[in-house]
Amino acid sequence: MKTKILLVEDDINLGDVLRDYLELQEYEVVRAMDGVEGLENFSLQPFDLLILDVMLPRKDGFTLASEIRQINQQVPIIFLTARGQTEDRVTGFKTGCDDYITKPFSSEELELRIGAILRRCRTMEKNGQSIPLNSDSVFALGKYTFDSFNHELRIDDKRIGLTTKEVELLRVLYSHKNQLITREKTLKTVWGSDNYFIGRSMDVFITKLRKYLKDDPDISIVNVHGTGFRLEVKE
Repeated sequence: MKTKILLVEDDINLGDVLRDYLELQEYEVVRAMDGVEGLENFSLQPFDLLILDVMLPRKDGFTLASEIRQINQQVPIIFLTARGQTEDRVTGFKTGCDDYITKPFSSEELELRIGAILRRCRTMEKNGQSIPLNSDSVFALGKYTFDSFNHELRIDDKRIGLTTKEVELLRVLYSHKNQLITREKTLKTVWGSDNYFIGRSMDVFITKLRKYLKDDPDISIVNVHGTGFRLEVKE
């Protein structure tokens, strides 16, 4: 089956070019012209990946992504924007996006980013070996149950939904439990890059994971200054 992509872009010319190019790459593309139409399309059918412009009429891309995350924590999201300020990038990652591309960009660059995200959604590095992300893997993490297959943390009767990136990051930390893992290795494993903006986004995700794990005082994600992180779990 073809990978199905929802493209929400109000620029008619750019949207047509991107849709035609992605369809040539054997993707199935559904086009929406604004945020409201984008949410309606998402509610009607499943998608493997979303491409959202930030500056959209009726409902902007950040709001659309936040509403989609209330419905689905896992689907990968790429933001397209003409704005390149750090604050916008951090806002995008806080809403749960997986990548952020600043206009102008080439169709080839977008396709490469899509391919990288889809590959990382299917496999990830664990102790140097590639394992399926959709494998039925449930881990005991202190008082929590970390269900990577269903993208959630459970403690008592509380369930916390996780995005794909949160699952990948927590699995990397878990695979090095009570050990130091460098920022560089973490970034390259989860995001495939260790540039400045991706590094900023990882810090946002680390903060979110700390919030999710706060109900167990025996679990902490320690920042080793200038080096990396350590997921400490008192046994």
